[in-house]
Amino acid sequence: MTMTLKIAHVAGQGDGVAHTPAGPVFAPLTLPGETVRGEVIDGRMEAPEILEASPDRIAPVSPHYGDCGGCSLQHWANGPYLDWKRELMVSTLARERIETEVEPTVAVPPGTRRRLALHARRLEDGRVVLGFKARKSWRLVEVSTCPVADPRLVAAFPALAKVAAAFLEHPKSAPTLHVTWTLDGLDVDVTGVERKSGGLSADRQMQAIRAAREADVARLSLAGETLMMARQPRVQFGPATVPLPAGGFLQAVPEAEAAMVQRAVAAVKGAKKVADLFCGTGTFTFPLATVASVVAADASAAGIAALKQGIGSARGMKQITAEARDLFRRPLSPYDLKGCEAIVFDPPRAGAIDQTAQIKDTKASVVVGVSCNPQTFARDARVLIDAGFRLETVTPVDQFLWSAHVELVGVFRR
Repeated sequence: MTMTLKIAHVAGQGDGVAHTPAGPVFAPLTLPGETVRGEVIDGRMEAPEILEASPDRIAPVSPHYGDCGGCSLQHWANGPYLDWKRELMVSTLARERIETEVEPTVAVPPGTRRRLALHARRLEDGRVVLGFKARKSWRLVEVSTCPVADPRLVAAFPALAKVAAAFLEHPKSAPTLHVTWTLDGLDVDVTGVERKSGGLSADRQMQAIRAAREADVARLSLAGETLMMARQPRVQFGPATVPLPAGGFLQAVPEAEAAMVQRAVAAVKGAKKVADLFCGTGTFTFPLATVASVVAADASAAGIAALKQGIGSARGMKQITAEARDLFRRPLSPYDLKGCEAIVFDPPRAGAIDQTAQIKDTKASVVVGVSCNPQTFARDARVLIDAGFRLETVTPVDQFLWSAHVELVGVFRR
């Protein structure tokens, strides 16, 4: 059915929403106040025609906008776009009956993302291309540029396509190149290679290694197993230089990481001992160690090993102790956290409900929650609030520019 509708607001996934007697209709790439027309199927207007544009609509900067699924909000002016992300945080907290000061969204500039997941496919003409998934589709959109990415990553796309070609040996392989710009250049970890047929052959491994060397890749790994390392990829956390494990986690944008770290360190100042839970390779650990001794824990043994190596690279830090421990299965207990006056936790998207339940019985007076999922953060925040903490502030951080994702830092005090 073809309909003409007025967009009321933008929903949490970034689609515009129009209200009709039959229920909401979702229209991608639209803005509040716009009048749109198009065919509606199962509550979606997949290809809306903009009849009346919002004054907040701007020209997108990517030639792949509209097809690529990575940046669904490039058409929105910066001010209202950042306000919308803040309102997402406010409404998510409200669903858990939480009211607090939600600060303005911290913006990050284009061209700063140091991590990309590039999908590789071979076309019918034999050409290997890299790109991102189309909106709500498995179809690959070939990309020649990316306005959110560090230009050094974009410059490497042609060479990385040659690396990817080696991993397309099996017809069922759908390789993804997880590419990170480090202090030592490109770190590339490849996933999605068919294993049931025996994995990558020795010939294809050598082809991949040759292509990686020609591309001046610092390290090439397959699902975390190193195939070639010309240089150890390293990253800087506060005063420490840390070797990044193959396939290891790293915040996507340095400017977003700096904003979150600055708020965490400011919140715990005055504490003599701090716990850093879900610490990874030490994103928060080392900056925290400039103001307090730190107990760090994470499930990744490789991450903890890298963190320990990084300890020797820095001066002026207080004591750091680190343990590889699955905090979902074995959360640190109040006994384990004895003496910690402040706790920082930065869990995966699933949140940290079991670990949060342990925090309430500690003596910590300050807790800093860092999250990439406002829904699970709000759930965990409710546990702390019910235990006597007050959520003092929440700061949204726009780490994933022009997307619907929101990172955040929340500060709790007893």
